[in-house]
Amino acid sequence: MMLIMRDGCFLIDRNFCFRRVQMRFPHRNLNEGPHDMTLIDGEMIIDTVPDSGLKRRYLAYDLMALDSVSKTKLPFSERWRLIEDEIIRPRHNERKMFESGAKSNPMYKYDMELFSARRKDFWLLHTAKRVLKEFIPSLCHDADGLIFQGWDDPYVTRTHEGLLKWKYPEMNSVDFLFEVGNDNRQLVFLYERGKKKLMDGSWMVFPNGEDPSSISGRIVECSWNKEQQCWVCMRVRFDKSTPNDINTYRK
Repeated sequence: MMLIMRDGCFLIDRNFCFRRVQMRFPHRNLNEGPHDMTLIDGEMIIDTVPDSGLKRRYLAYDLMALDSVSKTKLPFSERWRLIEDEIIRPRHNERKMFESGAKSNPMYKYDMELFSARRKDFWLLHTAKRVLKEFIPSLCHDADGLIFQGWDDPYVTRTHEGLLKWKYPEMNSVDFLFEVGNDNRQLVFLYERGKKKLMDGSWMVFPNGEDPSSISGRIVECSWNKEQQCWVCMRVRFDKSTPNDINTYRK
């Protein structure tokens, strides 16, 4: 999430740790100054841009509060519209104004920010085939599938059981807690009712040659190898401190 304050912004991770970043989000009426106490939800991605290298971008996909006013009960379609109208477009317009020289001696340099911000795109259901065949292959970052979001849904905290997630088979994954026990025995855990549940008989392989003991205690995202009947490490999730719930695994 991102908490936008008058004097800067704070990124908030899954563990509710805050990190201050210098970004500016003006109101639609630029004379009103920056937003204050605006809370948005989103994700950080790294695009590989031809001739430009790696670019960090924050993709905002939901809005919980706008200038201290809760928007959680609004339908998703309205919250999504407000992201563009009230947050992204005013920022873009002010940046163009600064860079064109229409406003003399700007005190703020947008190009000094660590990353850019955009609204994440959503499409109607009937376009799913085109998104899979045309849009996703054209992205500058990896995408593992689709999320089907209810157009009229209010904002739901924690796990939204009404969301439908579809992934490419090879990207279908589970986040385990991985530990190395006595005699270098692999221990693979999920959560059940908030407690660790040992997945007896489960084991992992590390195709990139990682030392399992160096990953002990970490959350590891894995895909299933049907031929070897084992889990294959895709990446270590440094952004997470807890594994998936057993019910997520069963789905």
